[in-house]
Amino acid sequence: MLNRILAAFALVALAASAALGADVAAVSDKVQKRYQSLTSFSADFTQVLVNSTSKERETRSGSLVFSQPSLIRWETRVPEPELLVVGPDAVWNVFPAEKSAYRYTVDEVLGSKTMLRFLSGKGNLREDFHVQEEKGAPEGQALLKLVPREAEPSLVQAFAWVDLKTDMLARISIEDFYGNTNDVTLSNVKLNPSVAKEQFRYAPPKDYTIFDNAGMQSLPRN
Repeated sequence: MLNRILAAFALVALAASAALGADVAAVSDKVQKRYQSLTSFSADFTQVLVNSTSKERETRSGSLVFSQPSLIRWETRVPEPELLVVGPDAVWNVFPAEKSAYRYTVDEVLGSKTMLRFLSGKGNLREDFHVQEEKGAPEGQALLKLVPREAEPSLVQAFAWVDLKTDMLARISIEDFYGNTNDVTLSNVKLNPSVAKEQFRYAPPKDYTIFDNAGMQSLPRN
């Protein structure tokens, strides 16, 4: 689940306020310029995960917050609570129902070249993707197809829908190497909100089981 969340967030972060121009080059340049000026954003999300083999569908919903540099809080509330916090020093993936928390290093989680470039604000659509505009977008939106120049298992192609009235991302769908899809629709998007840095730090409760993959000697506690 961690990789699917981060793969979705990587593209959300890049295109959260994409403005479309007359052609794909103009679109890409405006996305790049806008993202580089973005300091933070928040949104509600609905996420639909489809397994290509079993055709099983899972619908999840919650909220997300992003703040430069590369700070993420992705909080799933339905169907059950799950929290992903990418902080300055560590990454936590937390499952309250199981009273368990997994800790990773930031480099380990954001080690993907493409993902790291996006989340650090250095991503460039035309450098990292083959981009083309697709037909079939709903009225008032434009649809972009993104194919990575260097494919990775978690992301072989993506589609992004942009609201032409607000110049913001409305939806993004990612397909992985196995044909599984990760479809995220955003709502209530807010650009450059004031963000408390405490949101990107996590300390597990004392009764939680900690799975430490970061190799750290001490664990923070509430």
